[in-house]
Amino acid sequence: MDGKRVLVTGGAGFIGSNLANHLAEDNDVIAIDDLYLGTPENLDDDVEFHDMTVLDDDLPTEGVDVVFHLAALSSYKMHEENPTKGARVNIEGFVNTVEQARKDGCDTVVYATTSSIYGSRTEPSPEDMPVESRTGYEASKLGRERYAEYFHHHYDMQLAGMRFFSVYQGFGGAEEHKGEFANTVAQFTDKIANGESPELFGDGSQTRDFTHVDDIVRGIELAADERLQGIYNLGTAESYSFNEMVEMINEVLGTDVEPEYVENPFEVYVHDTKADYSKIHEATGWEPQVSFEEGVERVCQPYLDD
Repeated sequence: MDGKRVLVTGGAGFIGSNLANHLAEDNDVIAIDDLYLGTPENLDDDVEFHDMTVLDDDLPTEGVDVVFHLAALSSYKMHEENPTKGARVNIEGFVNTVEQARKDGCDTVVYATTSSIYGSRTEPSPEDMPVESRTGYEASKLGRERYAEYFHHHYDMQLAGMRFFSVYQGFGGAEEHKGEFANTVAQFTDKIANGESPELFGDGSQTRDFTHVDDIVRGIELAADERLQGIYNLGTAESYSFNEMVEMINEVLGTDVEPEYVENPFEVYVHDTKADYSKIHEATGWEPQVSFEEGVERVCQPYLDD
């Protein structure tokens, strides 16, 4: 993408700031964020930042070529603490943003949905498999997908919904301020580097398709470049258990910190995830470039440099 004017909602958050900073190298980037999960410190100086919510009625959508809609209450726990707020931000905020952009002439949207609607699966999950919403968070993301269909069919817009799988980066990559809501790779690495035991739910055998944020950003940009329509997975098609993750972190750091196993506090919990990314590969050529081994080394490197 080059020479475009783009809007990134949730632009001061983890994925949003990585995307905004990357796009700002060759584009005019506007980022909005209400700073619930983000901080403007994540953004480079050449990103135009607005402290506002996606529920506002005066969003800076004029002249925008592409909207990247990443703003959300982005976890099960956050959503369940206030389901009404979760629905307003995740669904109404999406509709409000897309509608304002549409009225200002923008017809290309890439937005975040979620892979958790696949449930617990050790086999790769394709986009066309049956899904269900077992939580308010999942229901809100499925609501986005349905409204995206509406905007496409009713207004001939192109809206690509990206189902992310366990996006990670180190604390230095825009998540340290999030604490318990940061990705587990960053959290566990920070604890182990400081001699603290990370807490693993159950026996630590749960698996995740860990996808580095650089690969996610590349996939999001490609979806906009190709003006994709519909739902696409962004994941690696490989999974690692939390126990394996802890072993890998210890190996890179040269430490031997044992995890602490605790009872899972969540009533609804996805035990295993794995992406089938063939659809976006066929549409754009995208495939993951950062292996989990390399990603863990990247996350650990700042602690080795100290």
